Amino acid sequence: MSVLAEVTGNIGAIGYGLAAIGPGIGVGIIFGQGVQAIARQPEAYGLIRQNMLLGFVLTEALALIGLVAPFIYPKS
Repeated sequence: MSVLAEVTGNIGAIGYGLAAIGPGIGVGIIFGQGVQAIARQPEAYGLIRQNMLLGFVLTEALALIGLVAPFIYPKS
C-alpha cells in the first residue's frame, strides 16, 4: 500500500508565505537598529530616519516581488 500525500490548492500562496519571511525579518532589523541609533545620537535623527525609510522601501520591494512572481510564472 502506497501512502502519498496530495497537495491541493494554490502552491503560490505557500511560496509567497516563504518569500515574506525574509523581508519581515529585514524590516524588524532595520527599525530596531534605527531606533537604537536615534537613541544613541538624537542629533542625527533626520539622516538616520531617511536611511531607515530607504532600507524599508528596498526591503518591501523584495516582498512585492515575492507576491507577483507566482502570477508571472504560473505552473504549467
